[in-house]
Amino acid sequence: MELYKTIKKEASETQIIEKSRFIAHARPVESREEAEAFIAEIRAEYKDATHNVPAMVLGGKMQVQWASDDGEPQGTSGAPMVQMIVGEGLTNVVVVVTRYFGGIKLGTGGLVRAYTSSAKLAIEAAGICSVQEVCRMKITADYTYLSKFQQMASDTLYDGGEGFIIPEIEYGEKVSMTLMSPAENEEKLRGLVANITSGSAEIISCEKALEKV
Repeated sequence: MELYKTIKKEASETQIIEKSRFIAHARPVESREEAEAFIAEIRAEYKDATHNVPAMVLGGKMQVQWASDDGEPQGTSGAPMVQMIVGEGLTNVVVVVTRYFGGIKLGTGGLVRAYTSSAKLAIEAAGICSVQEVCRMKITADYTYLSKFQQMASDTLYDGGEGFIIPEIEYGEKVSMTLMSPAENEEKLRGLVANITSGSAEIISCEKALEKV
């Protein structure tokens, strides 16, 4: 089950609008402290810029929504960036758009478009993904069962909704595999392992975790 959508990785994009250079950086974060540290990092890197406009959306239900215009006219930069992030259905995201003024004023509408389009470019470069709660089950089994597990494995957790993937395989006296499935399918996965191996597989561990898929 999808808990929320966020971005896969940190990314940046640059565009020139009416001679002003806009540099957008986006990063996935888990807390306000992480977001604030990233904002400070970008501000330090571009301390000679005209503006460094930050925006963040945090929490599984987008509980934290914060932005600053950093000297731009009120409501023309930070707030529209937050609205764009929320509109995309994303959370646990921080974006900073740096502006080097090029001498041409953009006006209220121009500023809104410039900042939101720059932020969106960075988000698109970072890639959008789903965060799911998954069950990561590590098992050991005889090699005779390996091909059966591989044949039944899905390419993604979305295939069939109740499938599993095999992110890790280790080879020793027996084969060790990590099976990953949506958390709500844990009991079905246990039953599947028992059926495939006629109850001979050993479940070493079974943990719940959040995964980007």
